[in-house]
Amino acid sequence: MPGSTPTSARNVRGRALRTAGAVASVALLLPLVSASPSATAEQPAEGSLQRDFAAAADRYDVPSSILLGVSYLQSRWDTHSGAPSVTGGYGPMHLTDARTAIAEAPHHSHGSEDARGDTSRPVRTGAPDSVRQAVVPANSALPARLRTVDRAAKLTGRPAAQLRRDPAANIQGGAALLADAQRALGKPLSADPADWYGAVARFSGADDSATAATYANDVFAVIRDGQRRTTDSGQRVSLPATPRLAPDPAQMKKLGLRTADTGATECPPTVACEWIPAPYEEFGEGDYGNHDKASRPEAGSPSIDTIVIHDTEATWDTTLQLVQDPTYVSWHYSLRSSDGHIAQHVPLKDVGWHAGNWYVNSTSVGLEHEGFLVSPDAWYTEAMYRTSSRLVRYLADRYDIPLDRQHIIGHDNVPGTTASTIAGMHTDPGPYWDWAHYFELLGKPFKAAGGRNPGMVTIRPDYASHQPVYTGCVTAGQACAPRGSGAVRLHTAPDASSPLVKDIGLRPGGGDSTTGVNDLGARASTGQQYAVAGREGDWTAIWYLGQKAWFHNPASAPTAVGATGRVLTPKPGLTEVPVYGRAYPEAAAYPAGIPVQAISPFPYKLLAGQTYVVGDRVPGAYYFAPVFDTTGHRVVSGQERYYEIQFGHRIAYVKASDVRVLPSGR
Repeated sequence: MPGSTPTSARNVRGRALRTAGAVASVALLLPLVSASPSATAEQPAEGSLQRDFAAAADRYDVPSSILLGVSYLQSRWDTHSGAPSVTGGYGPMHLTDARTAIAEAPHHSHGSEDARGDTSRPVRTGAPDSVRQAVVPANSALPARLRTVDRAAKLTGRPAAQLRRDPAANIQGGAALLADAQRALGKPLSADPADWYGAVARFSGADDSATAATYANDVFAVIRDGQRRTTDSGQRVSLPATPRLAPDPAQMKKLGLRTADTGATECPPTVACEWIPAPYEEFGEGDYGNHDKASRPEAGSPSIDTIVIHDTEATWDTTLQLVQDPTYVSWHYSLRSSDGHIAQHVPLKDVGWHAGNWYVNSTSVGLEHEGFLVSPDAWYTEAMYRTSSRLVRYLADRYDIPLDRQHIIGHDNVPGTTASTIAGMHTDPGPYWDWAHYFELLGKPFKAAGGRNPGMVTIRPDYASHQPVYTGCVTAGQACAPRGSGAVRLHTAPDASSPLVKDIGLRPGGGDSTTGVNDLGARASTGQQYAVAGREGDWTAIWYLGQKAWFHNPASAPTAVGATGRVLTPKPGLTEVPVYGRAYPEAAAYPAGIPVQAISPFPYKLLAGQTYVVGDRVPGAYYFAPVFDTTGHRVVSGQERYYEIQFGHRIAYVKASDVRVLPSGR
C-alpha cells in the first residue's frame, strides 16, 4: 500500500474515500506526535516500575503475573513517555483514549507512488488530490476498545489525564479493568492466574471471540515462558516463568479459538482471521479494480518469493473501507494494532497492487499493519507483532520463502521501476519498525557469523538504545522526538561530522541526503547485509549505491555484526555494471501481442572493485495481466538471468551475465 515520498516532511499516505461513509473513519487518523517525550524528562528510579505492578496487583486482587503478562503483550512494559500508540493507547497497560489522541493528531497528505508499478497501463495511486477533513466523532461513537481510559477512570477515581501520563496510575487502571472483567464474568478474584483467562480475553477489547482467545493465549504464553527486559525508561522488569500454567478448560471452550469467518481465509490456525474481500470488478473504458487474478504459484503464473511489510497510514476502519473501494488499490492482509486481529482481502493466488513495482507485486504477498511511519511516538503493539510473525511464518512455510531480509522486506526496500520513479517510492514501515524483535518472533534472530573482521556485516543496532536524530515528523527540519530505531546513518568518511552519502536517484541534481524521517538516501536497516569496504577505528565502511559509506560501529555498542555469504562484482574487463529496479526479460522473449517492457537501468552504477551481497538468482520474467479478461494473462520468460542484490536501502537487480559471484571477503 502506498507510503510516503522521501522528500516529504511527513508521510504521504493520509487518505480519503470517494464515499461519504469514509468521512467519519478518516477522523480516526492517529499520528499522535504532539505528546512526544522529552529528551530531558526525569527518569523514574530504577525498580519503581516493577514495584508499581506489584502494588497495583495487590490493590485490585489481580495476580501479578496476569498484570505483567497483559502489559507485556501490549507495550512490552514500555511507557513511551506518555505518548499514545497508533490506536490511542497510553502507558504500559495501553489504556485507550482515541478522542484525545485524535485531537492531537497533525494532518497527513498522500503520496504519488503508482501502486501497480506497471508501465503497460495507467498509473493507479488510488489517492485523491487532498485529504478530506472530518469532524471528530463523539466519544460514544468510538468503539469501546478505543476508550478504555474512561472506564478505568470510573473504576479508580483517577483523572483521565493521570491515567494517560503517569505509569503507576496507568498500571492501576489496567488492574482495575482486569478485576472488573473478572467480576463481570461471575468469577472470583482468584490468586490462581489460570482462572483469569476469560478476563484477559475481555481486556483485549476484541469484537469477536477468536481474536479475544488468540490474545488471551498469547498472554498465557508470555507468562509460561517468562520475560525479562529493560524498558524504554531504563526500568528492569521481570516476569518469572510459570511453565505449567494452563487456562481453565471451561473458559477456553467458551472462548474457543476459531476463525471469525470460515470462508476463504488463508491464515494459520493460531490467529484470528476474517475474510473482507477486495473487489475485482470492471467499471468502464478498460479500467477495473482493485487487483489482478492469477493462479500463483502454478505454471503460467508467477511464483511467490517475497513478503512485503507495510504500515497502513490509516486507522483500521479507514483501511478496511479503502481496500473495499474498486477504484483504490489492494493488498493481501491487514493487521489491527490493538489486538493483532487479521483481515484477508485478496487470495494468495492473486496479485495485489501494493508495492509500487509490478515485478515485486507479481511475486509477493503484501501485509498492511495499522500504523503511521512519521509519528515517532506512535508505537506498534506486541499483539500485532506476534500475530504478524505467525502469519509470515505460515506464508514462508507454504511457499518455501527464506526468513531473511532478502525475502521479508519493507515497502521501503522495494526499488523503483525506472529512474523516474525512484523519488516517488514509499518509505513505510520506516526507521521505527523493530526488525530485530520481529525476526526474534519469527525464530530467526540476527546472529553474528564469520569470525573476526568478516567480509560482510548484518546491520543490527540495539533498538532501544540506538536513537539517531530524525527530522520532519511534524515540521520540516524539526527534530523528531527521541526514540529507538533499527537504522544506521551512512557518511562519506569515518567521522560523524562528515556529509551523508548522496543518492543520485533521489536527487539527480546531486543534492545532499538529509536526516529526514522519510529520506532513505543514507540509511541501512536492521537485518540488511552489506559487503565491507573498509574499517577505521570505531567505523565500518560498506559498499552502498556505488560508493563507500561509513557508519559508526564501536565495539562497546556495535551497530552491526559479522556475516557470511556470497557477494558479486563486475566481471573482469568491465569497469561498471548497470543496475535495475526489475528483472524483466529481453525483448526477443515477448510473443506477438504482448508489448515489450523496457529494461531501463537506474542512474546508479556498480563499479569494478565493489562488491554487493547476493540474494536470489532469478529468471527475467514479466507477468502480462493488464486486462480484466484473465484468459490473456501470461508469464513472459526469457533467457536473461538476474541477481537480486542489497545495493542501497532498497534492493536492486543486476544481470547475471555482467557479474561474477564470490564467497564473502574475497
